Amino acid sequence: MISLESLAIALLAFFATGYFVLAGADIGTGMLTPYLGRTDHERRLVIASFAPFFLGNEVWLVATAGVLVGCFPDLEGELMTGQFTVLLPLLAGWIVRDIGLWSRGRGRGRVWRAVCDAAVVCGSWTVALAWGPLLAALLVGTPYKPATGPTALLASLASAALFAAHGLGFATLRLTGLPYERARLLVGRTGRPWQSFALTAVLLGVLPLLAGTALPLTERAADGATLTLLVPALLGVTPLLVAAQVWTWRTFRHRVTRPSYL
Repeated sequence: MISLESLAIALLAFFATGYFVLAGADIGTGMLTPYLGRTDHERRLVIASFAPFFLGNEVWLVATAGVLVGCFPDLEGELMTGQFTVLLPLLAGWIVRDIGLWSRGRGRGRVWRAVCDAAVVCGSWTVALAWGPLLAALLVGTPYKPATGPTALLASLASAALFAAHGLGFATLRLTGLPYERARLLVGRTGRPWQSFALTAVLLGVLPLLAGTALPLTERAADGATLTLLVPALLGVTPLLVAAQVWTWRTFRHRVTRPSYL
């Protein structure tokens, strides 16, 4: 019989993997907005390609944090304290990016849109770069202190490159016209567009799984009474989250042909 601790670990891995694979697409596309969209019209196309997805994708990170806080409170405390210098820019980038996405269609004028586009791009880059040192610290089993020096720098660059590549693959599946051609140019014209996206999805999905294997999750799990309450509730909510995600990706599966926003 599977223990509650094992189920809690499986849920944490599932939500974390879902976030990196799904949200990695809109983060990566947001990072490359200046390259993919050279004009205001083209940038609107680029943003419209991932606008229907980003809120649903972020739910997976919220769910990951919820499982961590509820089922592994001691480990969550170590992460919040030890990785504060990394989590702060990550959250700041997340907030700035979302503000740019929500605000772009609510104001008028070229300057307003340029500021919002800059918020989307800078926020996306900040999030992608911040994940590198955090994952590096988890991979070496030191959640109580952030990665520093060359390790942190290389991890940040590698993380950003992987997010960007994932965004390019997503762009080739969603965009049309010149933005599509620019994405296709970097992805490569050999093979089918989904192949690049599938490859980077696997790589991004493996990262949180590897990081999790280096953490003492079983030893840091909450008491039995807490897990008895939380794990069944999470198992009940998970199919709803998956169903909503499937509906969103199916509904907006077609390529973007005109500027639209939510």
